[in-house]
Amino acid sequence: MNILYSDEHLAAAVKPCGVLSEIDENKPNMPSLLCEALGCETVYPVHRLDRTTQGVMVYAKTPEAARRLSEAFQAHKVDKTYLAVVGGVPTEPEGELTDLLFYDRRAGKSYVVRRKRAGVKEARLSYRLLGTVERDGNKIALLGIKLYTGRTHQIRAQFASRGMPLVGDRRYGSRVKSDDIMLCAYRLCLTHPFTGEELCFECKPGFFS
Repeated sequence: MNILYSDEHLAAAVKPCGVLSEIDENKPNMPSLLCEALGCETVYPVHRLDRTTQGVMVYAKTPEAARRLSEAFQAHKVDKTYLAVVGGVPTEPEGELTDLLFYDRRAGKSYVVRRKRAGVKEARLSYRLLGTVERDGNKIALLGIKLYTGRTHQIRAQFASRGMPLVGDRRYGSRVKSDDIMLCAYRLCLTHPFTGEELCFECKPGFFS
């Protein structure tokens, strides 16, 4: 377990791909792994990442820290930057994507829809093109992504709807082979809920190794 920071109130660590962000007695999960590494009895999830997404996560160590951190996430006071590799190249080197998303629980998949209805939520992000390369005869692009809303499978669904599924994301139509989905919660910055200190945590994506 790669621990990035720990004090009496919170801990930051890197979630590996394939590990759940919330407690599950039957599957590898971050709270159990963190408690084992830190020697504590419990930690409190205050945000989540998809099981297939790797990257920086923050956990509270006390109920009061959990309350304050949850409020910061809900108020969009936490700055989150992702790195993703997509199939294809955006027509513009940078831009903002705003869509209406519907998550179908039966299919386990989010869809971009045109009209507001029950269960539909706005999803917004911005991206910047960082580089391109050719792989298996396909042009792929590395993007830096700022997430402004945290919808289920948001990044995956928004880019797939534009014909650029994340590399390795077969559920959303990727045809480029990869052992894991190339998506990483690369950087997370927040204000410490008790000291007021500005904290930033980063991790190197596994698909860069």
